[in-house]
Amino acid sequence: MTSQVSSTAEQADGALVGEQRSPGSGDPGKEVRRLDRVIIRFAGDSGDGMQLTGDRFTSETASFGNDLSTLPNFPAEIRAPAGTLPGVSSFQLHFADHDILTPGDAPNVLVAMNPAALKANIGDVPRGAEIIVNTDEFTKRPMAKVGYATSPLEDGSLEAYNVHPVPLTTLTIEALKEFGLSRKEAERSKNMFALGLLSWMYHRPTEGTEKFLRAKFAKKPDIAEANVTAFRAGWNFGETTEDFAVSYEVAPATAAFPTGTYRNISGNLALSYGLIAASQQADLPLYLGSYPITPASDILHELSKHKNFGVRTFQAEDEIAGIGAALGAAFGGSLAVTTTSGPGVALKSETIGLAVSLELPLLIVDIQRGGPSTGLPTKTEQADLLQAMYGRNGEAPVPIVAPKTPADCFDAALDAARIALTYRTPVLLLSDGYLANGSEPWRIPEVDELPDLRVQFAAGPNHELADGTEVFWPYKRDPQTLARPWAVPGTPGLEHRIGGIEKQDGTGNISYDPANHDFMVRTRQAKVDGIEVPDAEVDDPVDESGRGADTLVVGWGSTYGPITAAVRRVRGAGERIAQVHLRHLNPFPRNLGEVLGRYDKVIVPEMNLGQLATLLRARYLVDARSHTQVSGMPFKAEQLAEVFKEAIND
Repeated sequence: MTSQVSSTAEQADGALVGEQRSPGSGDPGKEVRRLDRVIIRFAGDSGDGMQLTGDRFTSETASFGNDLSTLPNFPAEIRAPAGTLPGVSSFQLHFADHDILTPGDAPNVLVAMNPAALKANIGDVPRGAEIIVNTDEFTKRPMAKVGYATSPLEDGSLEAYNVHPVPLTTLTIEALKEFGLSRKEAERSKNMFALGLLSWMYHRPTEGTEKFLRAKFAKKPDIAEANVTAFRAGWNFGETTEDFAVSYEVAPATAAFPTGTYRNISGNLALSYGLIAASQQADLPLYLGSYPITPASDILHELSKHKNFGVRTFQAEDEIAGIGAALGAAFGGSLAVTTTSGPGVALKSETIGLAVSLELPLLIVDIQRGGPSTGLPTKTEQADLLQAMYGRNGEAPVPIVAPKTPADCFDAALDAARIALTYRTPVLLLSDGYLANGSEPWRIPEVDELPDLRVQFAAGPNHELADGTEVFWPYKRDPQTLARPWAVPGTPGLEHRIGGIEKQDGTGNISYDPANHDFMVRTRQAKVDGIEVPDAEVDDPVDESGRGADTLVVGWGSTYGPITAAVRRVRGAGERIAQVHLRHLNPFPRNLGEVLGRYDKVIVPEMNLGQLATLLRARYLVDARSHTQVSGMPFKAEQLAEVFKEAIND
């Protein structure tokens, strides 16, 4: 879905929910309150459709024009044990009438489809929040599964919250009686009943969801209409029941974005579109050699839909075959990509080293997840930085690019392609599960805004021997970029030897000469060191006297949202603090050392045990302080704000 917005503004992500009361509409007894932002979390069994419910609420919210940020959270198992804590799936959505940066620290509304969902999430819910509970599931056996000796709906343990007990299952089955479905079939639509209720509560559009359901179940029209009916029944329940006396409005974020056409987009989808755009701007076919792995598989799924753009996808039998095929495609003249997560990068490491030696453009997309080994497949982490930097045998430098938000994955893909094509090098793009599955509004760019990535293939001889003979040297370099020529196989006169054994400078012949090896190693390093990347931009508002902050926060990747939201909170409390966020991690921006040297204190929040901080300390000899988290979940803004305040006052 797309929406049009205009003008710009920025407000604090930590703003409190406002409650300006206005007259209601529809039922004259219903009150409508206007809020500036809301955080909703849907939670239930992994089979309850919470991700679909969250996706639909998000799509309608995007079409309405709110700024938004989402956090899907689900088990690694395809069907985790029903009714258990490990089987709980949730979807959190933060939407607002102003610019926001994170999915929110704590939900204002929790929809709990069963006792496990309530128990797994109640610790995150602040006092006074709304809790909508499916009472049909609070029977003895489901409660015993998660350790409830008595019903939390009756023992007073939820007195601090505004609890709405709703028999979602019973109401859904009753609404679908006319369809002749079995009880089990009818129960499956209870998530649509809940979606309808929440859509009424927050005045979300409904047409898009009804259209989606009819399209999704086009081959089963009875099921489609049953889901639409359940959705409408949930809406009508909110409109008529006395338990929901108030509904809420969150106005569109008309002041949050530059003028343009926007759509809601996830990180993996944005990255897929960025790769397609890069291939079109380079006038090269796009080739993906990949092996399915969570959370990167969505890119393979998406790119496979776009053969009309010259995209070819190959699902290999394993990770090694996937990158091998991609590297072969790069040799053949394609914009070549392989997608994976941390375990797959480990398997691909030898072929990445081969790409370094062959000096061919290849994009390695690593959607990071919790490790080590298979670790936490559906949880987020950014602990592959040192692997990306050093995880190959020998001296094998590889440029590293990291997007900061779901929408930024589009631009990061274009940037990674620019580097790979210009400098003839493999490039590692480090996204993560939080960015991959999270979503936000994205302004659809005009084609003339995209960079020109076209390259010139070698067309003939490029070197003259002492006797005047013209020959092709595959390792004769561009003096500016140190890139070698890209010779498409089959071009007459450009035959040359490839392989992993060291090349002779210029000729590309096999060489065991010590001096030549030293020269080639240093040349490959110099090529990466010389890559043009923008200077680091520092956000450091100065006061009237021209004085800036003494403390600098340095981040990379998906920590951008929580860090920026925390910085806003700290500044809102009257403290001075500066921020810089890095997209390019190899090479670093040329001014980074000078930037770090301007501040007395440098703090580096990371979802690892301090990998960027280690690199900064080693490279620039600064006392970079790590603040780390490896819980599989993103930072909370309030938590970081407290860390920053302590550092400022230390």
